[in-house]
Parts: sequence; structure tokens; C-alpha cells
Amino acid sequence: MYPQPEPRITRTAERQWQALDDDRLVGDAEAWRRRDGRLFLAVDSWHDAAFAPLVNAMLSALPSPLHTIVDASDAHLNSLWEQAGFTPRRREGEYVVPTDVDVLRPPSGVTILPFGAAEPGPLEALDRAVRAEVAAGIGWQEMPAEVLPRHDDSTEPVPPPPVDPSRYAVAVEAGQYVGLIRVAPVPRQPRIGLVAVRAGQQRRGIARALLGHVLESLHRSGVPRATAEISETNAAAAALFRHFGAQRVATNLELVRH
Repeated sequence: MYPQPEPRITRTAERQWQALDDDRLVGDAEAWRRRDGRLFLAVDSWHDAAFAPLVNAMLSALPSPLHTIVDASDAHLNSLWEQAGFTPRRREGEYVVPTDVDVLRPPSGVTILPFGAAEPGPLEALDRAVRAEVAAGIGWQEMPAEVLPRHDDSTEPVPPPPVDPSRYAVAVEAGQYVGLIRVAPVPRQPRIGLVAVRAGQQRRGIARALLGHVLESLHRSGVPRATAEISETNAAAAALFRHFGAQRVATNLELVRH
């Protein structure tokens, strides 16, 4: 059996590449920057001979460090990235949670605003406050790697886009927004991207009430399941989702090359 010839790599955009074999497309790759400033890579190759040239093209064009996400059970793909100099950084579980749940009452004095009901100004203020508290605590580098929109054109962390109230449910106490949950409208199986409660209001059951409210709302809309990604180090988040019957269905591995 003869080895596959090395394909020709073409850069088709600022952060996009293609691998061509006799003008036939045999792979493509792209890079995108998270709003926390980290660069993530993705490669889709038809055969292994296209994988390394695509990765090498990105490595020569992009600044370090570089990151990627792979299925932890895909030993072959992990090996290809490791041969390119990438090493494991963090693991996160992918969970599926049923939406047919018992309705939970929020803590006394707390009400839940459904999707689209939050005022944009206070919601943006809550979003900024939550981000500041995460940055001062575990850091956004510990948040799920694939739930945030892609951003380009800057080597610095970029500001978040304006929040869309239709994707958020919010907990309110004494007229103040104290917690939020964000849902990405992925077809058939929406993704719960973030559940957060202000630091001074935690451990009161607000996060559980928010999650229960959203799951019940999805169930009423005919959606049987939602998904979420949770870092293996975030035991509190895993316990919150397991309370509602969430099952871990896969493990993602973040790799980094410095």
C-alpha cells in the first residue's frame, strides 16, 4: 500500500485553510477567537495525510497558545493533535437533561422572568457583573469552550455582544436582577450555555429554580431534552444538572499548544 501524497494547502481566508489533492478538496481547517481572547482550531480532513499539513499551516500563521476541542474517546484524533504538539488542558462532560421535571418554587422573595421578559439595561448590567465575578474567581478559561460565539480580528479579549433577552430567563429579588440562565436555540436540543447567580445570592436555590423554570418552559414548547457542557472540576454545576436527571453522554478534551 502506497502512502497518501501530501496535499497542497491553500489559505482561503484570514483564518481558513483547505487541503487539495489534484484540485480535489481533501480537508479544511479554521481558527476562531473566543471572547476571552483564546484561539481555537478545528480540522476536518478526509484522510490523515491532510491533517498534519493543515495543522502546520495554522501553526505557522497564528500566535501561540492555540487550543482545540476533541472527543476524549477518539484516541486516533487525540494522537494526531498530540503529534502536532498539543497537550491536554481540561476535560468537560457533555450532558443531556430531560425537560419533563417537577416545577420548583423559587426562594421567598425571588421571582423568575421568562425568556424575553427581562429589561435589556438591567440584564446587560447583570451580565457584566456576572462576568466580573467569574473573571475574579475561576476565570472564563474554565467555562465551556464551545458555548460562546466566535469573534475575530483581535489578539485581546473582546467585549461581549449586546445580550438578547429572548435567550435569557432572569431571577429578580427586591427589584434587582440577581441570577440568569442563557439558552442557545440549537435545533431539537437547545444548549444551556450559562447558569449564574450573583456571589452574594448563591446557595439559596436560585440556580436550581432558574434551571427548573427553563426546563419546564422547554417541555411546554415540545422540546424533550436539552444539553450542557460542564467542566469536570465544577462539581456544583454537575450536581445541579444531575438533580434534574441529567446524564453524561460524552467527554470533551481541550488541548493546548504553547
